[in-house]
Amino acid sequence: MTVDARINTQLEAALAVSTVIFALRPDPESGHSTLWLPLVRRTREPYLGQWALPGGGLRADERLAGAAARALRETTGLTPKYLEQLYTFGDPGRSPGGRVVSVVYWALVESGEAALAVEDENVRWFPADHLSPLAFDHNLIVEYALWRLRTKVEYSRIAHAFLGETFTLAQLREVHEAVLQKALDPANFRRTIEGSGTVVDTGQRVAGVPHRPPRLYRYNDSVHATTPGALEPAIG
Repeated sequence: MTVDARINTQLEAALAVSTVIFALRPDPESGHSTLWLPLVRRTREPYLGQWALPGGGLRADERLAGAAARALRETTGLTPKYLEQLYTFGDPGRSPGGRVVSVVYWALVESGEAALAVEDENVRWFPADHLSPLAFDHNLIVEYALWRLRTKVEYSRIAHAFLGETFTLAQLREVHEAVLQKALDPANFRRTIEGSGTVVDTGQRVAGVPHRPPRLYRYNDSVHATTPGALEPAIG
């Protein structure tokens, strides 16, 4: 290898795609809904045996979002309906042995879908706010994703990704409380949501409930859950 070739090799950076996936699961102690995410165990160096975010290399013939969706499908079996680019992490020292630039996506899945995810000795769900040290800079990535989620949930319809097509306002409030980690006044929440125009009363009520069955709502289809931009369509 010539001197120029060695210099070029040292200057090259690998490109990878990783994904932070959030789902709501009950806390084992309190029973309240909290944010959880799946992690995969590293099967090779660096960080052999340590937990990390799902991800992998980028193939030459695939889009970034397609690579993120593929990595999720291959490692966890999940195919989320909400998948959005989060941030690009590329500090020179974030990966031992060579520079790796990671384009990170974040995904939100319903509890029912999350329950179908692959889970074994190398894939496991963890509470998002109480993680042990992860491989690379993945703790920092998760912290950033949590901040982004909590910022967006108050002004967008992002909570829809955690719910079915129809839901009660109490169920929607539970999502907001789980994400924001605080209790919300039911009356104020109702006024805020109904006044925002993001939800529509379906005219139906929950079946099989005594007394006053709660109304069922759906999201206003004219308000989009994702804003991926013109160059990259949303997945799902």
